[in-house]
Amino acid sequence: MTTTSPATTPVAQPNPLLADSPLPYGLPDFGAIVPEHYREAIEAGIEAHRGEIELIVANPEPATVENTLVRLETSGQLLRRAALAFFTVQWADATPAIADLAAALKPAMQAHDDDVALNRGLHERIRAIDLTHADDESRRLAEEYLTDAVHRGIDLDDAAQQRVREINTTIAELTTEFSALVQQEGNDAAVLVDTAEELDGLSPDDLAAAAQAADEAGHPGRYLITLILPSNQPVLATLTNSETRRRIHTASVNRGLGARAENSTDSPTSRVDVTPIAARIAALRAEKAQLFGHANYAQYAVEDQTAPDYASVRAMLERLAPAAVRNAGAEREALAEAAGTGVEAWDWSFWSDAVRRQRYGVDEAGLRPWFELDRVLTDGVFFAAHELYGLTFTERADLTGYHPDVRVWEVHDADGSGLGLFLGDYWTRPTKNGGAWMNPIVEQSRLLGDRPVVVNNLNLVKPAPGEPALLTLDEVTTLFHEFGHALHGLLSDVTYRRLSGTDVPRDFVEYPSQVNEMWMLWPEVLANYARHHRTGEPLPAETVEKLLAAQQWGEGFATTEYLGAALLDLAWHEQTDTEPVADPLAFERQALAEAGLAVEAVPPRYRTGYFKHIFASEYAAGYYSYLWSEVLDADTVEWFRENGGLTRANGDTFRRELLGRGNSRDPLASFRAFRGRDAAVEPLLARRGLG
Repeated sequence: MTTTSPATTPVAQPNPLLADSPLPYGLPDFGAIVPEHYREAIEAGIEAHRGEIELIVANPEPATVENTLVRLETSGQLLRRAALAFFTVQWADATPAIADLAAALKPAMQAHDDDVALNRGLHERIRAIDLTHADDESRRLAEEYLTDAVHRGIDLDDAAQQRVREINTTIAELTTEFSALVQQEGNDAAVLVDTAEELDGLSPDDLAAAAQAADEAGHPGRYLITLILPSNQPVLATLTNSETRRRIHTASVNRGLGARAENSTDSPTSRVDVTPIAARIAALRAEKAQLFGHANYAQYAVEDQTAPDYASVRAMLERLAPAAVRNAGAEREALAEAAGTGVEAWDWSFWSDAVRRQRYGVDEAGLRPWFELDRVLTDGVFFAAHELYGLTFTERADLTGYHPDVRVWEVHDADGSGLGLFLGDYWTRPTKNGGAWMNPIVEQSRLLGDRPVVVNNLNLVKPAPGEPALLTLDEVTTLFHEFGHALHGLLSDVTYRRLSGTDVPRDFVEYPSQVNEMWMLWPEVLANYARHHRTGEPLPAETVEKLLAAQQWGEGFATTEYLGAALLDLAWHEQTDTEPVADPLAFERQALAEAGLAVEAVPPRYRTGYFKHIFASEYAAGYYSYLWSEVLDADTVEWFRENGGLTRANGDTFRRELLGRGNSRDPLASFRAFRGRDAAVEPLLARRGLG
């Protein structure tokens, strides 16, 4: 891929990234950073880190924990500081200058990462350390470095290693390109609507937000419906006009598919086809796996996860698929009965909400006035963290993030000591990636004296000035979910940065975040935040009871769309052909059909054209992780219920044995230390109605 270097911007002196930040907790001074600072700091960081590694390898003294592991952990600080700040901005505020920098810098960063991981001298030195009297965390660190080096190719011959390096660099280029194009296509695919009548069913606040979005996009007097990253769009649940629903759904599922997309005439004039990039990435991964002696990339990817092997992962998904599809079929019959006609994919959410109202008396759209963002955050998310872990949150208006929308809170522990910083970035914008995520900006390390700085990103539609931000039930869930990741970073208490917070196997990382979702409907928490934004009245008790009774409704759809994406991911990474698939859309259709998940009205949660988890992030052959982690999560919810629920004693146990441990010991050993046994699958099956 050919990239153009970004134009050089005059660099103000000094570059804030070249020295430790003077701000609390090492928060980067984003207000003083210009894009070219990232290039300068990352290039200087790579050079400095290279020299530090050479000194470790050249040390004539016998290898020890202190002169090898500790030196390795204290190396690369400039690069790490600059890279974490840059990646934060690249995902959340990718201006053209930042996007150009990403295209230019990521291949070089990948090459350097390979240089360190595949340094034979460094590997031999770590292997030579006598760990007989080392502490458990140092032994774990050495084990992680050695295992990772093998997984990265340290045992391959020189020719195979060189090819792995070439593949990694090319994939870094392609995933950066895929991410940028999907973001562009997501913006271009927003649906422009002429009249308010076509948007009947939206609340006045949502209608005002859509009008404001259109005005900002240069379409005054019209309405713009922006898209979130997954296939299913929240507005489909309330819009009464089936034609408007069809337009929005079609725009969503056709993103990134180019002129070959179904009903492409309904979509915007910009028709970006990213599927050839996806196919090329998958083919390169297949070649890489074969260099390691694996039949396919899925087998290679799972070998360093908590799952015992790839066969176990596939068996779990295949076991659940038929029951999920049956449940989705039963739900569709109920929807058709309520609608009095057949139900298409774009009608599903609307009629699902109608059936929920009929059967359970729950109107999810009608709940939004009780879920105002600030109140959910402070009196719900933060309140639960206080009750469980003793944390308090103080907003710091004197500290700024990388964008004016970002808010900063200082987090204090139960004893009043400063724990770290939490940043919240909640509004969608054209420069932000879709979806929701957490990432660290500073990672906790006792060795380095670093306390954590983490950020949560969502993509909520910004309300019109003076209007409240009212959340859907799914958005409340996402707020709690992402804060579970934040807690994993904030409560980390380890010596070595490499083992801190969310630096755990991919199929374990979603577990703490899924556990944190349980508190959104916990009685004490819900009563504290679910108050009408105008009257202050609490959510009626009978509504809460109905909400709890209706929890399993819709699980057929939810599980089917999730499994569709998970098995599509595996299909892309099971292939053995090292040439790119010629027709990615035909490949996708065949994969879903063979999995028994080609359900006409339930598209996969992500299609190939916007599946950023696997083609622009770290979930390649790992999207199964959400369900794998949910086994642990569902069993953990049972533990909290058995032991009294929302108490400091329970929170402290979960923190001590699991959240604080990071990867300083085997994560499944941490789960066993917490739960007293291995996880049982029955709570998950009951939760999803698959028992």
